[in-house]
Amino acid sequence: MKIYDRPGFPNPARIRIVLAQKGLDAQVTFESVDLIGAEHKQAAYLAKNPSGVLPLLELDDGTLISESTAITEYLDNLDGNPVLTGRTPKEKAIIHMMQRRAESGLIDAVGIYFHHATPGLGNDLQKYKSPEWAHRKEWGEREREKALQGMSYFDQVLRTSSFVAGEQFSMPDITVFAGLAFADAAGIPIAEELTALHAWRAKVAELPAVKNRSGQMFVAEDLRRLGF
Repeated sequence: MKIYDRPGFPNPARIRIVLAQKGLDAQVTFESVDLIGAEHKQAAYLAKNPSGVLPLLELDDGTLISESTAITEYLDNLDGNPVLTGRTPKEKAIIHMMQRRAESGLIDAVGIYFHHATPGLGNDLQKYKSPEWAHRKEWGEREREKALQGMSYFDQVLRTSSFVAGEQFSMPDITVFAGLAFADAAGIPIAEELTALHAWRAKVAELPAVKNRSGQMFVAEDLRRLGF
């Protein structure tokens, strides 16, 4: 299997955590795609994934699977023990419900704010983010508020639940964790009073699949271009 991604970025991090949880790193080769340089918006990559986003999974038979949720489903079910996406109909339903809330209410909202209300990753990528739209910044700011509301929602969930979708670590935990890391980078802080969310984040950060995952560090070139 081959995975197209870029170390250090939030959506690629989601799949790196999945790979670590499932013990699949040795079965995967990684193809680095230059996000800051908008390589994922160019014809060669778009021929593989018309959505123009990362990550992308390419199977040995040439099958291409995009979208982090779909990639997680595939990887989680390879061994017949889908601990991240649910074993029973009820587990699957709850996990996918919370996954959708984690995407729309947090990580996607942060992404819209970052790419439309801030300089994002710079000029090379900004031209693919509707720079001519007069109201893009207002939209981004609304999505920032949505992300803050999402944080409050998940704090409430985690006051009565060990993890986002119940008592076991699962796919939406990965998405919320990556979403909070993205929020850090975008300058959206977690309110101090969201104590359950803070405690959950600290707990998840120490899980082996999260703490020991590959691809945590940015490529040196990316750090330079980001001003670090």
